[in-house]
Amino acid sequence: MSLVGKFATVGGATFASRLLGFARETMMAAALGNGAMADVFYAAFRFPNLFRRLFAEGAFNAAFVPLFSKEIEENGPDGAKRFAEQVFGVLFSFLFVITVAMELAMPLLVRFIIAPGFADDVEKFEMTVRLASVMFPYLICMSLMAMMSGMLNSLHRYFAAAIAPVFLNVVLIGVLAYGVYAGADPEHMARNLSWGVLGAGIIQLGVVYIDVRRAGMRLTFRLPKITPKIRRLVALAVPAAVTGGVIQINQIIGQAVASGKDGAISALQYADRLYQLPLGVVGVAGGVVLLPELSRALKAGNASEASHIQNRTIEFVLFLTVPAAFGLMVISPEITRVLYERGAFGPETTALVAAIMTVYAFGLPAFALTKALQPAFYARENTRLPMRFTIVAVVINSILAISLFPILAERGIALAEVVSGWTNVLLLATTLVITGHLRFDRLLMKRGPLIIASAIAMAFSVRLAAGRMSHWFAPEAAFLQQLGGLLILLGLAAIVYFGLVLATGGVNRALLGRLVKRGRKG
Repeated sequence: MSLVGKFATVGGATFASRLLGFARETMMAAALGNGAMADVFYAAFRFPNLFRRLFAEGAFNAAFVPLFSKEIEENGPDGAKRFAEQVFGVLFSFLFVITVAMELAMPLLVRFIIAPGFADDVEKFEMTVRLASVMFPYLICMSLMAMMSGMLNSLHRYFAAAIAPVFLNVVLIGVLAYGVYAGADPEHMARNLSWGVLGAGIIQLGVVYIDVRRAGMRLTFRLPKITPKIRRLVALAVPAAVTGGVIQINQIIGQAVASGKDGAISALQYADRLYQLPLGVVGVAGGVVLLPELSRALKAGNASEASHIQNRTIEFVLFLTVPAAFGLMVISPEITRVLYERGAFGPETTALVAAIMTVYAFGLPAFALTKALQPAFYARENTRLPMRFTIVAVVINSILAISLFPILAERGIALAEVVSGWTNVLLLATTLVITGHLRFDRLLMKRGPLIIASAIAMAFSVRLAAGRMSHWFAPEAAFLQQLGGLLILLGLAAIVYFGLVLATGGVNRALLGRLVKRGRKG
């Protein structure tokens, strides 16, 4: 299967998850707006969700996949199964201990890390502690799911691991629908959602476990034992976890700063959900598929194939994220109004979220390129250097978030994350080029500028059309009229961008199926 075929498998499932995520966020926006309970739920959910993003979206795989793949090659399926059981025993034991410790320390975590700004509001503080305590065991489910997902990816089984996150959104949509039907108040809605998160975690773990068994890997629990292979895994996994979570670490910092202003946390969350759709489909899919592909090419000593795979992945990321970024920049008010503005979510909140999303859009290519560049280090079992770059990026984010929040409020936090993201990309790319592990080939150097030029032309045409259709998006306009206007703008964007990028040669005319076939040179 070509790389694009694998991207499509993972990206398609991720797209379904993010699309349902939009439905979930739309319902939550209508039910909770950006009021106190919205801030409380999102603050409490951010902490366990940090670990979901760290593990389920590539960081654990960065350490586990190369070692598991090596076991398959050197010792066959039986040796790989024994290694997986050793990892499972150590990982489960560690997670159990850390979960108990976090549960006991939750009041301190909320006061000093999760939401320091809630400390003076007893009701918000206590509610955040309760919800975070309910949801934190979600970490166990997601971490074990990540390990099994790494096994499946190494065995060329991508779908189950990619589709599992869909169940979180399905469960939470069900909880929201029941709450609306039962007339639940915001406090009860938030409580029910927290239990929904935990239940969804159990379901997600079950989905990947069933597929692992179908793949012939029937895991049994072994008492934890620190073997040389486990030590190697830990040495790779800890830096990878820090590195892979740079966006989420930055968001935790931003949340802590934003907790001092009512409504800021939920506004940032609503904007985050919008740009996470293209980031999830392209960035996550690229990272998940690229790592095992690069690992196999490098282990086979095929440097030219590894370089080709890396270039085509960067090209693929630019091809989809650059137009998405420009689109979010120019029609963020229209997108936000159609998706969110109803119920407790009013025009003032729309303007705020749209402004935040416009800032985030500048960082979208950087956030996705990070996912495409880090596997070049991980495939060579080098996780320490990306970790150092991450630390630099986090320090920059912290300084800027604290400095800009009093001036630009929520937009200052978004801007800090964007600058941090581009800093990380520059450090990763520069290092790969200097060490000779990344050489930009002729096709990428030709297509990259054409992609950017096509996206800019698309943005101008869409902004012009949106200005002429402004009455379609007036707050008093009917929803179907607003939705129709947005679909027209998106259709225009697709026609202009894809037409230009095909006409200029910014993408292969045979489209993505022939763009990055493994081993092809264009």
